[in-house]
Amino acid sequence: MSRFISPPINQFEKLRQPLTDGERIVFNLFNDHLPIEWEIYVQPHLNGLRPDFVLLHPKVGIAVFEVKDWNLQAMKYSVIERMGKSPVLVGEKDGKQFSLQSENPIEKIYRYKQEIHELYCPRIDGKAGFAAITAGVIFPFSSESSIRNLFSMSLSYRGMDQWPQYNPLTGVDSVQSGNIKSIFPESVRKYSKFMNDDLAKDLRNWLVEPDFATTQRQSLELDRTQLSFVKSRTESGYRRIKGPAGSGKSLILASRAAELLGEGKEVLVVTFNITLLHYLMDVSVRWPQSGGKTRKDITWLNFHFWCKRVCQENDCEEEYKALWSDDKNVNKVLSIDLPNLVTLILDDPYCVTKKYDAVLVDEGQDFMPGWWNVLRKVCKEDGEMLLVADATQDVYGTANSWTDEAMIGAGFPGGKWAELKISYRLPTLALEYCRKFAEQFLPKESVNLPMPPQDELDLFPCTLKWVHTKMEFAAKVCQEELFSLAINAEPDLLSIPDLTFLADTNKRGIAVVSELGAKGVKSCHTFSEEASESRRKKMGFYMGDARIKATTLHSFKGWESRAIVIFIGQSADKKSLALIYTGLTRLKKHTEGSYLTIVSCADELMPYGKTWPKYIEKMA
Repeated sequence: MSRFISPPINQFEKLRQPLTDGERIVFNLFNDHLPIEWEIYVQPHLNGLRPDFVLLHPKVGIAVFEVKDWNLQAMKYSVIERMGKSPVLVGEKDGKQFSLQSENPIEKIYRYKQEIHELYCPRIDGKAGFAAITAGVIFPFSSESSIRNLFSMSLSYRGMDQWPQYNPLTGVDSVQSGNIKSIFPESVRKYSKFMNDDLAKDLRNWLVEPDFATTQRQSLELDRTQLSFVKSRTESGYRRIKGPAGSGKSLILASRAAELLGEGKEVLVVTFNITLLHYLMDVSVRWPQSGGKTRKDITWLNFHFWCKRVCQENDCEEEYKALWSDDKNVNKVLSIDLPNLVTLILDDPYCVTKKYDAVLVDEGQDFMPGWWNVLRKVCKEDGEMLLVADATQDVYGTANSWTDEAMIGAGFPGGKWAELKISYRLPTLALEYCRKFAEQFLPKESVNLPMPPQDELDLFPCTLKWVHTKMEFAAKVCQEELFSLAINAEPDLLSIPDLTFLADTNKRGIAVVSELGAKGVKSCHTFSEEASESRRKKMGFYMGDARIKATTLHSFKGWESRAIVIFIGQSADKKSLALIYTGLTRLKKHTEGSYLTIVSCADELMPYGKTWPKYIEKMA
């Protein structure tokens, strides 16, 4: 029997946040001295919190540890008492005093212990269940006498000094001697009446490393066709690629951007959706030939923010603001007035806007030819322009504007698009139902159906579920289905931060994240009643966040996840159906299982939903 460690030891060198010297020492101490039944979770994603270590034994208990590499001689540390509030940790250097309370390890472990008891192990036995939870702090390079003197007031305020066996505070003395009984007194137990397998399972879903964290450490693998597009350019420098969902269009674009950076080129990547940029950045980091720091050395912007930047840097802010007066038609501003203004600015001989060796556009079906032609003006002579698109995901009704005549006017010579046909993202079963949806509901002239890889063994389990409900119950049903995914995942664990919720409208999304919040579950979401706040949240939306992800179907275009709940409030016109199709295609195959649940209030989709492997109705 071997110890369960997440992530595995052979991945420690690739962690986005490398282990400190002290954390390595503590890990080795745990791994060498704890009984093999103790599971070790390193830097787990815990509902927005990131403790250094969590230990779990299904018959004994749970332990959470903070490790501090602090040198208490480097500056003066002290704790100041406050009337009616927690004591404050402060530092003093060069005669200046400053608060370190946000780094106070006693407050951190107190919060960890409270949340583990209240949220992550809801079935634990009341207050007595605290005896199954150890919360400790380890200072591998400071003496135990000094740290106990420093934090005695903090421990006393939280009542943690009364139960030192459950709240150990240890230093270099115990670490160097390998005294595991001092560092973790409860580790010598054989069992606890407050702990069982059900409680362990409750917690594991929060602790196990998310799929997105594992994926981020893997180099990109492209097939021969995809690789040829990354490693070459056309004679004219212009290339257009189309393909179905999951065929690797975004992988090619992000890899090409990184490849060009490695050649010393200056690159601009442009999207329509703000949120897609984070996904492309994450992909580009995984291209081994980038030759630089892709996040900071490539310019990543959505089209309308790039337009705003052009106006600002050329002292045309007033002209930009005038476009958005109350009586203006927003669609006309976005499609005509703003591009026209930017064109005038870029044509000015005194324009200061930067030009690039390459301009790459993702989700090109969301763009209008006029926007593309504006971007052409910042591509250097003999530069490179790349457009990737899938007309089947035409959620804004713009794909039809890319006529053959428009293509020639956009700098593309005659001939066909370069085309990808194989979908590598979707599990075989999900791909089958996506094809059925497209064939049944989408216009045949724009459908580009995904094809599975030839001769691929079906090694990717997939769970598909359709839930029909009424609008008044929908938010609660969505919350229940999200929790159900984590609890019932088979054959292996599903990490809570891998859960993704997609809503068809902002308003419905707000209702669902409110339901999650009422259960104490935090989410990284883009929903807000104010458009400006929603845009701000989109800039901070990324899969590496340690919480459940929640956004609109529009904002998740181009992304992927192995566990998704989609809420469909209604379905009627062409755009709505294209949007639903786009959501269905976001599912990512995984050897340990993928999960897609649709919560629908659309009566006209019921016949299709009833064909799914699992169909239920929740009307209360």
